[in-house]
Amino acid sequence: MTRYIFLSILILSLSTASIQAQQTVRMNAIKANDYGVVYALPKTSVVVTLKVKKTVYNRGEFYQFAQRYLSVEPITESRTEYTLEDVMITNRGIPDRENSFMVIFRSNSLAPYVMLTQDGLISTINAEPEMEKEPSFELPAPEPAPVNPRRFLSEETLMAGSTAKQAELVSRQIFDLRRSRNDILTGEADNMPPDGEAYKVVMEQINNQEKALTEMFSGSTQTEYFTKEIVVIPTATDIDRMVIGRFSEKLGPVDADNLAGAPIYLTLKSKTPKVETVLSDRDLQRLEKKLSEGVVYNIPGKAQLTLEFKNRTLKNQEMDVVQFGSQDVLTKRMFDNMKQPVKVIFYPNLGAVKQIIQ
Repeated sequence: MTRYIFLSILILSLSTASIQAQQTVRMNAIKANDYGVVYALPKTSVVVTLKVKKTVYNRGEFYQFAQRYLSVEPITESRTEYTLEDVMITNRGIPDRENSFMVIFRSNSLAPYVMLTQDGLISTINAEPEMEKEPSFELPAPEPAPVNPRRFLSEETLMAGSTAKQAELVSRQIFDLRRSRNDILTGEADNMPPDGEAYKVVMEQINNQEKALTEMFSGSTQTEYFTKEIVVIPTATDIDRMVIGRFSEKLGPVDADNLAGAPIYLTLKSKTPKVETVLSDRDLQRLEKKLSEGVVYNIPGKAQLTLEFKNRTLKNQEMDVVQFGSQDVLTKRMFDNMKQPVKVIFYPNLGAVKQIIQ
C-alpha cells in the first residue's frame, strides 16, 4: 500500500544532474500539485560481482613436432578454462513500491526542491547530490588478436607435400629469425638498421614473426577478464547457505540450478536485535500519524554476510541491510525556517540520512 506523508515541497520541474553512475531528477515545488512530490525508499539488493579469468588454449598445427624441432612442451589439446579471480559485494538500493511517500512543503517555502534518482529514490532535499561512483573491478585491457602465422610462410613451405616437411621448413625459418636478431644485437648484420627508430621496428617485426611461427609448434594462449553479477534481494529473515550461483572451470559462471558447476553459497544473518512489541490500536494510530507528518527515512540494520565456494570463505563482511532495520521521520518543524532552508543528504542506496545541514 502506498502511504503519503505531508511536509512542504515540490513537483515536476525536471532537470538532470549526475550522481553515482546514474542520473538524478530535480523536482521543484509548484502550486499545480499542491507543493507535493512522491518519492520511494529503497530496499537492499545484495550484488555479488565475480571477476572471472578466461583462458583459451589453442593447439598448434605442428604440435607433434614441437619436441623434435624446438625442444618445447606443446599444448596437446585445445580447451578453455575459467578461474574465479576475485569477488566484490555491493549494496544496491532498488525501489520498494510498498514504501512510497509524498512530501508536501508550505506554499511560502523558499524555493524548495528534492533530488530523486531516475528510479524515484530520494537523494537530497534542498541540496545538490554528491558525486559518487559504485565500486567496480578494473579489468586488464584485452590482449591483441593473434597474428595469422601463415602470412609469414615462404612459398616453399606452403608448397611442401606433407605436414612433417612443412614443420621442418618452419623450424628452419624460426632459427633464421633468431640468428638475424642475434646478428643485429651484436652489430654483425650485413644490413644494420640506420637509426634507433628503424632498429625498434625491425626488432619488433622479427619478434612478432618468431612468436607467431613458434606458436605453430607450442600452441598459444589467449586471456581475457570479465565480470558477472549475481543479485540477491533479501527478505526480513536470515539467509542460511543459499546457493546463489555456480562456477565451472570449463563453463565459467552458470545458473544456480546448473549442476555442471560447484555451488556458491551466501549466508546473511541479522546483527540487529529484534524487539517483539505488540502495539495497541492507539499506538498504531500514533505511529501512523507520525509517519504521515514528516519525511520518512530508513534506519538500516546490520548484517553479517558470508560467501563460500569450494570449502573456502571468499567474503566475510558486515553490511547494511534495509530489510533488517526500521524507519523514522524527520519532523515538519525542521523545515519551518523560511530564511535558511534545511538541507538533507541521503544515502540513495539505503534511504538513510547521511547529513543534515542547518
